[in-house]
Amino acid sequence: MDQGDAVPIAELWEERRYLLDVAHWMLGDPGAAEAVVDEAYLRWYGLSGAVRRQVAVPRSWLAKTVGRICLGRLALPGRDATGHAAGHGGPREAEEEAGRVVLTALESLSTAERAAFVFRAFGMPPGTAADIVGRTERELAELSARASQLVQSQRTRSTAPHQHDTVVHAVYRACLMEDGELLTSLLCPDVTAFFDGGGKIRALTGPLHGSRPVADNLLTLLARRPHTTLSTHSVNGRTGLVVRYGRQVTAVISLDVANDRVAHFWVMLNPDKLRPWNRPPTDGGTRRDTRP
Repeated sequence: MDQGDAVPIAELWEERRYLLDVAHWMLGDPGAAEAVVDEAYLRWYGLSGAVRRQVAVPRSWLAKTVGRICLGRLALPGRDATGHAAGHGGPREAEEEAGRVVLTALESLSTAERAAFVFRAFGMPPGTAADIVGRTERELAELSARASQLVQSQRTRSTAPHQHDTVVHAVYRACLMEDGELLTSLLCPDVTAFFDGGGKIRALTGPLHGSRPVADNLLTLLARRPHTTLSTHSVNGRTGLVVRYGRQVTAVISLDVANDRVAHFWVMLNPDKLRPWNRPPTDGGTRRDTRP
């Protein structure tokens, strides 16, 4: 490593964690994710020093490389959606670590749909994601929307409605009281939060993992301030949370519940996708968000 390549250790580990998360959600297997990220770094150091110095954002280069390696693995003959040999079944530990419901749902998607969903969830620029998948940005957006609908349809069957509502209302009360301990107790230890700011508002660009980090982030995001209110509301047919600043809806949060705890948060912050929430309803129907 050249002296000019020195990077803070925290940034290096955050970069590797991000790449592992992308590969894990693409392949559904933490072991395969490790191998893909290792291969991406091998390719990075296979470049000449002069070429590496021309890469403006190494993390983006690495993410693009990881995406292409994953797609290559998924395209191998005789492989299922997770990249495992067909007929043997994938290991369950990946689903336990990253969320059984979502990973199972992702397995039902086509490779292109899965890639569109994952790359978007991890905040990859549309142009970069489209280049990796080999589609136009418009086609990628359509794939992502279709994938989101398919994932959502499987998620909503995972928990009985009354169970879901009880947990969401408990989360609502914990947020109102700004009680971090209570909120943490309502989350799965490996809870994951996804954020969609659409590049139009300052928001996390990748999933956040772990009950305490997720609880702390949500309490910061939902901190009580003048003109800011939090309420429960139907979101895609299930009880969710809606944040308003004045009369403006500024965030819509849907939740996945498993075993009486929250397994996933989906935080919509993208102003464009919140427009339907800020238009007066014309048919008396329920406003709905678009999945991040």
